[in-house]
Amino acid sequence: MASVRSVSKSGSSRTQSASTGKNPKPLKVADLAADSLSVDQIIQGDCLAAMARLPAASVDLIFADPPYNLQLTGELTRPDQSRVDGVTDHWDQFASFEAYDKFTRAWLNEARRILKPDGAIWVIGSYHNIFRVGSALQDLGFWILNDVIWHKTNPMPNFRGRRLTNAHETLIWATRSAEAKSYTFNYESLKAANEDVQLRSDWTFPICAGAERVKDDSGSKAHPTQKPEALLHRILIATTKAGDVVLDPFFGTGTTGVVAKRLGRHFIGIERESDYVAVARARIADVVPLDEELVAPPQTKRDAPRVPFATVVERRMLEPGAILCDPSRRHRAKVRADGTIVSAEATGSIHRIGAIVQGLPACNGWTFWHFEAGGGRLAPIDLLRQKIRAEGV
Repeated sequence: MASVRSVSKSGSSRTQSASTGKNPKPLKVADLAADSLSVDQIIQGDCLAAMARLPAASVDLIFADPPYNLQLTGELTRPDQSRVDGVTDHWDQFASFEAYDKFTRAWLNEARRILKPDGAIWVIGSYHNIFRVGSALQDLGFWILNDVIWHKTNPMPNFRGRRLTNAHETLIWATRSAEAKSYTFNYESLKAANEDVQLRSDWTFPICAGAERVKDDSGSKAHPTQKPEALLHRILIATTKAGDVVLDPFFGTGTTGVVAKRLGRHFIGIERESDYVAVARARIADVVPLDEELVAPPQTKRDAPRVPFATVVERRMLEPGAILCDPSRRHRAKVRADGTIVSAEATGSIHRIGAIVQGLPACNGWTFWHFEAGGGRLAPIDLLRQKIRAEGV
């Protein structure tokens, strides 16, 4: 392959391997010490051999874009007889489905060993392989959380007119096991960035084109299946935290490393092809990490410090004897000096009394009960809790 065009080798990184301002050479598998973890590095060599040398339970997330095993035969041309630049590389060719399945189970076994107990994996594929990958994931003990459809806004047409235009790829998001309950999912960030609506499992992005598509000196694609940075950006924002280690065992031209470095995550890339490694190194060296304050997710409600209602009373934000009511003023309760409240029915916590007056098994008293905020306006007592938290509890 010719040398890469329009990819600069300048730049610096705050991450471990590039802290000196250099662009280090890729590691060879033979150079890896057993059970060592070198982050912000590209390991050049076979993915199975490289993964076998990584320590168990050492990475937070794996993003895998494995060979699709497209089973293409013959040359594909457009109606004007120009040749379609499809995936015909040797690394995508397997002798049989059995050979592909054996390879898939081998690398997934290593992936499961390397993941931390609450780590997760994303695998992307087409209809040629994703169902086989999904079956292997379940057989090996992974627990599927979602499948996500990447809807391509600019897919390649079906030139022969014998099938539907293949306008999507499928991603599988899974945890290491069904017992993994503390995997990272930045729900609040995703919802806030999506107009305060839950993010759905159908994502729309264009395929790589224009300036983002890396090409060689002949004008050909440097890699036939380069993924858009926007796709990796969403995955890492959704399911990692700043400082997490992300492994990509099929690194290609390094999109995972580019996005990870930009977002303050560490990466480990494994790639067999030296031409792809050269492209990836150049791309990653050109990335300037964002400031830490820009990549840290906002504090979630679950992470926020606990504030008892008694603290509101102790700080005299509500005086004993103050009247609380629901938004429709149907139910009333009086604040007591010890931080409990009393209604006509019973005395207890804001949650218990809220449940009793509604005839419900449970209630979030912070959002149910309101106080007189002046001018005949009601406000939820949760505003007082938020004020206490803002003051550092």
